[in-house]
Amino acid sequence: MIEALQNAFRLPDLRRKMLYTALILIIYQFAAHVTVPGVDREALDQLFSEDESGFLSVLNLLSGGAVSNFSVIANGVYPFITASIILQLLVPIIPQLEAISKEPGGQDKLNRYTYYLAIPMAALQAIGQINIFQSQIDQVDPGTTLLPGFGSDALVTISVVATMTAGTMFAIWLGELITEQGIGNGISIIIFSGIVARVPANLFRLVQTHFVFNVVAFITLTILTVVVIVVIQEGTRRIPVQYGKRVRGRKMYGGGSTHIPLKVNTAGMIPLIFAQSIVTFPAIVAGFFSGSVARRIQDTFGNQQGTIYWLVYFLLVVGFTYFYTNVMIQNQNLGENLQRNGGFIPGIRPGRRTQEYINRIVNRITLVGALFLGAVAVLPGVMRVVQRLVLGQAATSGNPALVISSAGLIIVVGVVIDTMRQLEAQLLMRNYDGFLR
Repeated sequence: MIEALQNAFRLPDLRRKMLYTALILIIYQFAAHVTVPGVDREALDQLFSEDESGFLSVLNLLSGGAVSNFSVIANGVYPFITASIILQLLVPIIPQLEAISKEPGGQDKLNRYTYYLAIPMAALQAIGQINIFQSQIDQVDPGTTLLPGFGSDALVTISVVATMTAGTMFAIWLGELITEQGIGNGISIIIFSGIVARVPANLFRLVQTHFVFNVVAFITLTILTVVVIVVIQEGTRRIPVQYGKRVRGRKMYGGGSTHIPLKVNTAGMIPLIFAQSIVTFPAIVAGFFSGSVARRIQDTFGNQQGTIYWLVYFLLVVGFTYFYTNVMIQNQNLGENLQRNGGFIPGIRPGRRTQEYINRIVNRITLVGALFLGAVAVLPGVMRVVQRLVLGQAATSGNPALVISSAGLIIVVGVVIDTMRQLEAQLLMRNYDGFLR
């Protein structure tokens, strides 16, 4: 692998792409430390010294740590991901969008609509993010204001929202530059770099308390989680497909056999994002009320406390995995496409019967992927129970052994595999030995 990297770096065009990608990531990290003007840094530091809520943790993950600095790119690329998911869900529902997706150049139009939708999504997230931060600060230190004048001063409010929205579009633009002129998928690389950039600080926190327990737990969890993620992410069910021969004039076309690769985890990390947003929504609503019931809801769904939270989170992840996988399979319309191209699954009638057969297979293998994502989601809760049993105390904050969260590891492993494959393709074009060997 190291030799192959050296070979890739010797090639002028690949070297330029790799250096270009590194430069963009450096620029992104600099921008992640540019704080929004007027933010009370002491209040922000005090908030993140306490236990982060699940929603803040996800936002910080997807922004590459910019949320903890309340940077101008604190929204990260999350609005773009949300806009992309919304459009993917709307395409099979709205006939006009479905027609656009099937016409030549339709995907480019849908990508343009995604950028347009990301702008209002970024503005809404900026407002919501500030309100969530303020509600969390009110619980930690009542009377402290994160952004003085926000909401009461129109000029301050507009300038802050406009700055954070522009920062989001800047982050998306950096990701697109990587995709076009660098190596790998730009948006994924941006998120990946943010996760990896937080590793040194997390490692330092790991060795400060309960050294032996944290180190053993870190090594065990990391190796086990990475192995399982690779196995599940790369796991596929191959459905054999046969193509009939067609005679046109004096020539014969078609024939032969192939297969349809159905992934065990088709949905990727998207169900985790969906479920995390939904499971923290009760805490956001409860923040507008007072009383013991509202406080209990905030503690349960905002601070990740209790069995109810982890059970609801697990069930939501499993449910969203099935939902999103079904949407993606329906969008591909495999049964109709196979029939149109003269292909069929041996023993299955073409058309509707083929689609029903594929749906049954997908539902069975998705169970493994759904349970895997559910286990990944509740791993921090399991670690809290283990810490309580082994050390006799509960974790007051994120467990130090989780240097990279289980959800973050899915992103890291996926991005590394995808980038390696792209380098493999580039090297094979130049007759180098396989990069993955």
